[in-house]
Amino acid sequence: MTGRSLQSKDAAPPSFRSAGKRFDWFACANTIFLIVIALICLLPLIHIVALSFSSSSAASAGYVKLWPVDFTLASYKFTASREAFWQSMLISVQRIFMGTPLNLLLTIMIAYPLSKSTQQFRFRLIYAWLFFVTMLFNGGLIPWYTTIKQLGLLDSIWALVLPGAVPVFSIVLLLNFFRAVPKELEESAIIDGAGQWTTLWRIYVPISKPAIATLALFSMVEHWNSWFDGLLLMGDPVRYPLQSYIQTIVVQMNLGSMSMEELKNLAVISDRTLKASQIFLGSLPIIAVYPFLQRFFVKGIVLGSVKG
Repeated sequence: MTGRSLQSKDAAPPSFRSAGKRFDWFACANTIFLIVIALICLLPLIHIVALSFSSSSAASAGYVKLWPVDFTLASYKFTASREAFWQSMLISVQRIFMGTPLNLLLTIMIAYPLSKSTQQFRFRLIYAWLFFVTMLFNGGLIPWYTTIKQLGLLDSIWALVLPGAVPVFSIVLLLNFFRAVPKELEESAIIDGAGQWTTLWRIYVPISKPAIATLALFSMVEHWNSWFDGLLLMGDPVRYPLQSYIQTIVVQMNLGSMSMEELKNLAVISDRTLKASQIFLGSLPIIAVYPFLQRFFVKGIVLGSVKG
């Protein structure tokens, strides 16, 4: 009798054992699911990299999968030999360094007053709808182009920066983030004599680094990947940003302006390997920047900001 009682005490109840098994199965299934999603995202990029380092014959025959076939740097040599490629990359970098801070500044300064209640900001709903309507309707391509032309922005870097200076989607995200900030922080700052400007830059912005870092990444990716506006607003191909240059180099390749070395490189590459090398080089800067912003995503939003 005593042995049975001790055995019953040591043994865990069936409900707890089954719950533990269910938890282990869920963790295993979740891990497998995340690995599959990661592979789905990585395999196309790995294929592009392998294609860019392969010979033209192997790429044209479809032999390249996830590893280079007949390894060669011909596509990268041809791309690096083109001065227009580096000029377009410089324009894209300049666009990011001008456009991203402007996007963040305007987003913060617009989202902060719109996050207030109607008692604090009387015409808040009117301004909020004015911004929100632009997400649903626009004037069309021709009025957009005509406006930029009349402002004298064509063929300048400002034509790539100013038309998208106010990202409404980012405003909506940051607006909701500011609303989640505890009101006690603002009230304590006002009691200490801080105004709205000081409260914004000394209270709201420092604790909003995860959201601002996310919006900064969105803005950088948007500026870097934009190509259609460069084709429309830049009359001279020398002023094309990188993605616009990548869109046009294959179909508008001028053989007469190439040197003998460039023609030799062109003879051993194909359109597929050339495009793959340019796609990889075009995405490499964003891939390099992402890990530095990733650390902000995992932090708590307002963890520990209010204490009793």
